[in-house]
Amino acid sequence: MKRIVKYCLAVLLLLTAVGAVMAVERAPRAGKRAVAADEQTFTVVIDAGHGGKDPGCLGKLTNEKTVTLNVAKALGRMIEDSCKDVTVVYTRSDDRYLTLQQRANVANRNKGNLFISIHVNSLERGVLNREKTAGSSVYVVGVEKEQSTLSVAMRENSVIELEDDFTARYSGFDPQSAESYIIFELSNDLHLRKSLEFANMAQNELVSTAGRRNKGVRQAGFWVLWATSMPAVLVELDFMCNPESERFLVSGDGVIRCSTALYNAFARYLQNYQAQQRSM
Repeated sequence: MKRIVKYCLAVLLLLTAVGAVMAVERAPRAGKRAVAADEQTFTVVIDAGHGGKDPGCLGKLTNEKTVTLNVAKALGRMIEDSCKDVTVVYTRSDDRYLTLQQRANVANRNKGNLFISIHVNSLERGVLNREKTAGSSVYVVGVEKEQSTLSVAMRENSVIELEDDFTARYSGFDPQSAESYIIFELSNDLHLRKSLEFANMAQNELVSTAGRRNKGVRQAGFWVLWATSMPAVLVELDFMCNPESERFLVSGDGVIRCSTALYNAFARYLQNYQAQQRSM
């Protein structure tokens, strides 16, 4: 009982500290003005996972940060070319390192209507059938239901360990400790329904358009999703540890098919959003 109380108190302190940090980061800054939500019909924030000193998953031909940037930029161009009333914001448009909180801050400052974080999955060396595992999955923030899902969240969140004094910056959150993830169980995601709406559309398109195996829509404790104040998803395009999947992801055809899948899902989501706005 004492241990549970200790965890709850720790999480309450963490929520309070993080809320204060995010409130400061969301305040207007001098210089270039962010695009306000009421000045545009819709703002989508596209986040190419990893970058700079953080390569993400490593393959034999490429790395995660390269694949995610290629797909993110292709997706952004498709939206800009076809959806004139949509503002596209990138967390990064080149090979640079950003913290998870900085990525969320970009989305929050620009008052995004949807946050899409693009990643590539992998399994640790030595895992059985590592090179045969394949398929895409789309995540929304929530509680891990199984160990494999928790492992993905831990791997993606572990990038914060590259930051100096990350324990202070993230108020004691330890990406390698299962106990830290109680924060996502206590948090109430007000945007979960809309996040799931887009997640299901994206997952269906990744299967039908990009030809990926269906690993399903899941919930997990990704910091970058929890810290964004809008509907948000994290997309795992496929598994870098699978040689066939890696060849697909590194190819021009693979980039086009993955970005087209995400664009098709976005176009449907936007259509629903606009219809709902007109009916209000």
